[in-house]
Amino acid sequence: MTKNLDKEGLRSIADNYDLFYIDLWGVIHNGIKLHEQAVITLKELIKMNKDFVLLTNAPRPNFTVKKFLEKMGLDEKIRSHVFTSGEAALNYLRKFYLSDKFFHIGPYRDFDLFSEFKNNKSKDLKDSKYLLCTGLFEEHDKDLNYYKELLEKYIDKKMICTNPDLIVDRGNVRELCAGSVAMVFEKIGGEVIYFGKPYPEVYNQSIDNAKKRILSIGDNLNTDIKGANILNYHSLLISNGVHREEIKDKGVGEVSKQYEAIVNYIQLDLKW
Repeated sequence: MTKNLDKEGLRSIADNYDLFYIDLWGVIHNGIKLHEQAVITLKELIKMNKDFVLLTNAPRPNFTVKKFLEKMGLDEKIRSHVFTSGEAALNYLRKFYLSDKFFHIGPYRDFDLFSEFKNNKSKDLKDSKYLLCTGLFEEHDKDLNYYKELLEKYIDKKMICTNPDLIVDRGNVRELCAGSVAMVFEKIGGEVIYFGKPYPEVYNQSIDNAKKRILSIGDNLNTDIKGANILNYHSLLISNGVHREEIKDKGVGEVSKQYEAIVNYIQLDLKW
């Protein structure tokens, strides 16, 4: 049974948990501006000395996302809690692929992710050992069939996907993410190594979470909530995010069943 926290707020259950994994995009901001009540909630968690991680499927290092949040006006004390899927992927690449040639699939703005091994970037798919997918090319940001045709001859190469999200809402505009390209690659027979929610590696890299009572908060059933389910954490779904229209039409029970996700709590927006 999913409990609605719109009236009681997060404060009504905060004492039940030691650690909070909190999504950024869709919960703390919408890609354009911060959500004021969500920021107040983070400040209250700090007052309570609660551990929390701003865990985001962003295909960039931690420092890049922190700079982005600084421009939005988020306090340094809060920004210090950021951990990205890009950072988790970068740690893996340093360990296993640092000297190998790669072909980058994604916008130029994601350059920060591989700046320390930029000389290994190949312009030719044939010459690369692996594919590094951070998103979609800016000139092909809506046509997934383009990636099917581009990659179908190269399914022998592994793809590293640094953001498992399929979609994101930037303000009121819906955009495709790296996960959509990775899904196309898998459908044509390619192998993908994912970094980010719902996969456990990103949670475990971000903080010592052993023997903690954990609540995972996010707006995405495929990533935030499924990640919580896989790791046996409790989950809080923010319903005014990527699933808002589905939830309006069908209700949270039907939609969570559709995505095979267990939702313990629901809030329209994150509020204390």
